[in-house]
Amino acid sequence: MFLDARRSRLPKLFLLVTALALPLTACGQDLGRSNFGRTTVPAAAGGTGQQTDGPITDAAVAANVLRTIKPCQFLTKDALGALGLGTVEDDPRQSSIAFDTCRNELKDPGGKTIRLEVELGNALLPGVDKTTGQVGGLPLRVNKSGDTDCTLAAMTALNPDLGITVSATYAGDDPCRPGRALLEAALQKVHNSPEKYSTPPGTVLTADPCAMADTSAVSSVVPSAKSAPAGLHSCEWKGKDPKITVKFLPGLPPIVGDGYSKVDIGGGVTAFQKQTSASASRCAVQWQHRPWEGDDVELAQVEYENYAAEASSDDPCGKAVTVAKNVVTKLPKP
Repeated sequence: MFLDARRSRLPKLFLLVTALALPLTACGQDLGRSNFGRTTVPAAAGGTGQQTDGPITDAAVAANVLRTIKPCQFLTKDALGALGLGTVEDDPRQSSIAFDTCRNELKDPGGKTIRLEVELGNALLPGVDKTTGQVGGLPLRVNKSGDTDCTLAAMTALNPDLGITVSATYAGDDPCRPGRALLEAALQKVHNSPEKYSTPPGTVLTADPCAMADTSAVSSVVPSAKSAPAGLHSCEWKGKDPKITVKFLPGLPPIVGDGYSKVDIGGGVTAFQKQTSASASRCAVQWQHRPWEGDDVELAQVEYENYAAEASSDDPCGKAVTVAKNVVTKLPKP
């Protein structure tokens, strides 16, 4: 579940989430039309699900399409009410730190709470050994933790993996059941005129974060770096030890305070930097790109991490700023 701590006036940092290995419980299969390659049953010990060895070909779930889709439309009172799972009391809550994540909850007929979250571009997914059939023509992965938590992923890309995920928490019954119902309904909507954000000129909403930094600029900080999407609006460049992350997110305009200080990244742009770890070499640099909605703006962020070095000798903020100076020149222009 995402942390939606509204509302601090301090810049919001990219939240690092540790994916835990969880036991698997399948929630049924959809053997309908597939939008991915041939499947095989793995012969390796412990391989209980299906694997795909072909690309995802469904244009409706391509990353450039999913970036513009509003996530809360799947969790409105009407949308959840149509699933017949229970009573919806509140409107959905958009994440304050992500364009593609939303959550809501409802009460089942016995009064127990079902908490649901949708993320349209998740990179923290159940492993391939947890693939179990299809949903909406896409490979389905399911990860159930204990009796109350279930994550279901409709895979939208493979190698590197991305997926539309539904996370469900429910103590009244199998949590995979409401999660599966929501995922199926969401995929049907994605394929049938989903509501989309407006995309004014210059918005980072439509930008591919992996294309927003030059390899030469990143390699000067992270030798032999290779890029891979870490979501629809985030990209990681990894080397042997260090890592650079470029991320776009909504948030309040950054200000000085709580360790944040101004730094010039060129082109008349003032960013805000902070060393974010006392035990490792880590620094985030964040700046306002353009207005978003209400008091929020579009934020661009570069984070440098090296857990094999000490900040005193590694200069993490200097390295993050080096990449930020390159990124700011490649962002879409209003």
